[in-house]
Amino acid sequence: MRYCNLCAGQFLNRPNRFIAHVEVAGKTEVCHVKNTGRCRELLVPGALVYLEESTALTRKTRFDLVAVEKSTPRGPLCINMDSQAPNKVFGEWAAAGGFRPGLTLLRAETSYGASRFDFYWERAGEKGFVEVKGVTLEEEGVARFPDAPTLRGIKHLEELISARRAGYQATMCFIVQMEGMRYLEPNDATHPQFGQALRRAAQAGVEVLAMECAVTPRELRVAHPLPVCL
Repeated sequence: MRYCNLCAGQFLNRPNRFIAHVEVAGKTEVCHVKNTGRCRELLVPGALVYLEESTALTRKTRFDLVAVEKSTPRGPLCINMDSQAPNKVFGEWAAAGGFRPGLTLLRAETSYGASRFDFYWERAGEKGFVEVKGVTLEEEGVARFPDAPTLRGIKHLEELISARRAGYQATMCFIVQMEGMRYLEPNDATHPQFGQALRRAAQAGVEVLAMECAVTPRELRVAHPLPVCL
C-alpha cells in the first residue's frame, strides 16, 4: 500500500490518543493519529514523523500521522504506525497468492462465534480464518506484541482455537510494520496472559505467523516471514 500527499514534521505532543500536535514548515498542526495505542516509545517530543494530507473538505484535521522515525543504537528505524495498514497489506499480499496459493475466496470481516475475524478464505478442500495484528513495538531488534494489555486479542485467540477444533484452518498473523527485526515474541512483560493464550493457541493447531514488511514513509508491503519465538 502507498500513501499520497506525504510530508514530514516534528512531533510536539499528544493531548489524547486521537490527535497530536506536529510542527510542519514552522507551523503547529493538529493531526489525526491513525493508531489509538499508547506508542509512548515512538511519539516522543522532537521525533521525525510523516503525515498524509487529506483532501476531504469535511475533516476537522488536515493531516493523518502515519509513520515515525525511531532512534535506535543501530540507527534510525522507520516504523509505520497506521493501525489500518496491516489489514490492507495482508489483503494485498494474500490476494497476490502470498498467504495461500490458489485462493478461490478471500473475504474481509467475517463473523465466527462471538468474534469477527479480519479474513475468511477458501481454496480447494480448505477453508479458514485469519486474524491480523499490527506490530510497532521494537526492543533491541526484537518485535513484540502487544504494546498494551489486549483482552480483545485473547478473545480472538480463543475463537481461533474454537474454529480450529471445528475443522477450519486458523491463523494469527502478525504484520511487523518495520524492517530488520531478529524475531517476534509475545510481550510477556506487558501482558503475560496474551503470551499464554498465544502459546495455547499454537499447541491447539493455530498457525502463528509473523511477516516483516518493507517500510518507507510512503509505502508498506509484506517482504518476508519473521521467526516467531514462543
